[in-house]
Amino acid sequence: MAGRRGRTPSRTGGRRRASSYDEEERRRLRGPNGADVERRGGCILRLLLAGLAVVALRLVWLQVIEAPALRDRADAMQANTIALPAKRGTIYDRNGNVLATNVDCTTVYCNPTEVEDPHEAARILAEGLGGEEEDYLAALDQEATFAYLYRQADEEDADAVAEELAEAGVEGIYYLEDTKREYPYGDVANQVLGRVGVDGEGLTGIEYQYDDVLGGTDGELVMETGADGTPVAGGVSEHHPAEDGQDIVLSIDVNVQASAERTIAEAVGTYSADSGSVVVTDPQTGEILAICSTPLADFSDPETVTDESLQLKPVSHAYEPGSTIKPVTLAIGIEEGVLTPETTYTVPPEVRVGDDMVGDDDERDWTMDMTVREIMRRSSNTGAVLMAESIGADDFAAGLAGFGFGEPTGVDYPGETVGIVTPRDEYTGASLGVMSFGQGISVPAVQMASAIGTIANGGVRVTPHLVVSQGGEELDWGEGERVVSEETAATVTDVLRGVVAEGTGTAGQVAGYDVAGKTGTAEMADEQGGGYVEGEMLASMIGYANADDPEVLVYVGLNGTHLLAADSAAAVFSIIMGDACELLGVPAAS
Repeated sequence: MAGRRGRTPSRTGGRRRASSYDEEERRRLRGPNGADVERRGGCILRLLLAGLAVVALRLVWLQVIEAPALRDRADAMQANTIALPAKRGTIYDRNGNVLATNVDCTTVYCNPTEVEDPHEAARILAEGLGGEEEDYLAALDQEATFAYLYRQADEEDADAVAEELAEAGVEGIYYLEDTKREYPYGDVANQVLGRVGVDGEGLTGIEYQYDDVLGGTDGELVMETGADGTPVAGGVSEHHPAEDGQDIVLSIDVNVQASAERTIAEAVGTYSADSGSVVVTDPQTGEILAICSTPLADFSDPETVTDESLQLKPVSHAYEPGSTIKPVTLAIGIEEGVLTPETTYTVPPEVRVGDDMVGDDDERDWTMDMTVREIMRRSSNTGAVLMAESIGADDFAAGLAGFGFGEPTGVDYPGETVGIVTPRDEYTGASLGVMSFGQGISVPAVQMASAIGTIANGGVRVTPHLVVSQGGEELDWGEGERVVSEETAATVTDVLRGVVAEGTGTAGQVAGYDVAGKTGTAEMADEQGGGYVEGEMLASMIGYANADDPEVLVYVGLNGTHLLAADSAAAVFSIIMGDACELLGVPAAS
């Protein structure tokens, strides 16, 4: 047919074969440059698989590795933990008088996120509980869900504050039952007892020494809270109850303690001393009946509460004992068989000790024959040097060690010093002589009381201590260690009777009682420049009654006085010993 173009026949009989879907799609997706989009799809798939792998690894990390930390963080956001203090054990004196106990009180805390008007809350708290508003605002403005406002408030004060806060519409402040330490005898024995912190831990004294016994184990209350820290009503809580501490009984007699504190405080003023110390013991058991030092703290007056007033100097401070050590020198000599009370020396007014000349306090300027008994009665330094030379350096050093000088006594009180005692291998030409009369050696008063107590106890040294029982069980302090024979101790005691009856210790007599004792006047060491402080002395006296079967030993020391012991410490000794014997019911000498 003219005018019409014909179709080119196909090789399959004139019909064109239709393309498959895949071929057509490939042609359609093939890029202008001929890139194969199919390959790109494979890349995308691999990227998707890699992303899934990263997500999976992250899940493993969160669910396995970081899970504990996240769980703790979540728990912290959903729980408040409140400590439940254990009830601290009670402290009694030897007669059952309560020296330290617990009283109920209230601890006030808040959830700062709930307090809409912190200034009003702070005003009410300051007026009711004391302190400044700014102190409370610091807690109320915290970005937290828990903060203490006042620890251990009096219950009546806390109740009044709670009522006023409620009337003012202040929310978010809560109250927790608590206990706090109370000392029924006020400041009596406060150095011995010590103090506890606001969290109930012992800070000083017996409260610190026996904190693990008295303190018990605190418990805790864990409360479930909402996101804002508000406790959830009926929510899960954990209650771990506290385990209360054990009671302890001290060897202290509170009345003897009060007498000692009052007397030494007055004596410091009377004799113009810098400070004073007292130790009262039962020499047969080592029980400490009273112990103190000045200055004494008055906890109602914060200005008196200083580091020094909280220290128990008879334990923590060492001084040159002076002539109170002469009974020990005598005991060593008698035990070694080189001295008797009637051993006689020709005693010059001065003797050379090392590079120095040593004389007596009575300023005697003539030579005289003296028995050992007379040397002790007069408290002759020159005579003591001659006694020590008879003993010899080796036996003297061993004797001092036997009496416990330079070693811990084992007293159950923190901060005991051992003093300074020259070891035998470091002796100089002066060591033996000066130590024989109590110079060139420094010891704490409790060590001195232990040494003289050994003589009073028939030659057996026992451990000085303050606690006699805990948790209802008596403590075993041991039977002691024999240092010298009973005969030696009895001989020294007889000599010391003469010192009190007609020697330097006459002012230490106690009417009706048989007292054995020794005075001591030592120069005060200059802690800054070395040597000694001109005109300042440690005047002391130590002794026991009744001499044949002593129940009471007393040490008195006046630091920094300008008076001899015979004119100062001896009189103070008499007062404290007399009061102790009367208060303890010690029978008069027959």
